[in-house]
Amino acid sequence: MKRYLPFVIMAAVAVLTVGAGAMLYRAKQRTNAVGSVTAASPGRLGAEPLHVRGQRGAPVTLEEFGDFQCPSCATAAEAISKLEQDYGPRLRVVWRNFPLAMHAHALEAALAAEAAGLQGRFWEMHDLLYKNQAVWSKASDPATAGQFFTAYARSLGLDVERFAKDSTSDEVKARVVSDGKHGASRGVKNTPTLFINDREVRASFSPERLHEVIDAALAETTPKAFGADRGLPPAKIQPRGERK
Repeated sequence: MKRYLPFVIMAAVAVLTVGAGAMLYRAKQRTNAVGSVTAASPGRLGAEPLHVRGQRGAPVTLEEFGDFQCPSCATAAEAISKLEQDYGPRLRVVWRNFPLAMHAHALEAALAAEAAGLQGRFWEMHDLLYKNQAVWSKASDPATAGQFFTAYARSLGLDVERFAKDSTSDEVKARVVSDGKHGASRGVKNTPTLFINDREVRASFSPERLHEVIDAALAETTPKAFGADRGLPPAKIQPRGERK
């Protein structure tokens, strides 16, 4: 037995060494995972939306991933504006940036909107960018497009110097990147992509279709408040002027 003792000891040491190495490797992997989350802390912005209109307790949330240079997004923005009027406190709207590489000025527009947001005017810039999309989207280069964005900022009464600095700041860039990562994690590839109560709307975004989906969500979540127990009809589409 004594003859084999050294071999037994060596084998035990080898097993312990391998085991310790594996434990250290797993510990390092956990540390790296935690470290990556910490280092990417701006990504947490994507989990909690920054731009919300409507009451927190609204029974229906419409979440949009949009691109300011996307023509379909401009159309969707108009439809959503009317939905907000039709449903009032029953509808909450969330906006997230998802600028597409195919649009030359989409990223700069998103940065401009976020810079305006730092001065409390995100939604106003959001509306201006879509209202004037046909103008600034045809700019020959980013610098020219930026001149339009600065003019919009001035029209909103923003501190233009601060707006210019914020448009290129790490904080504003992190907001846009965070929204993009959050969208990608949920399978977003194109714009506009809409979710109603966390369910992607895969059909057309016509007012009729959106009313239909929202009415169904209301019936599921708050049948009594919605009026289903009293036989009340769903919200009807009514012609309305542009939001003031």
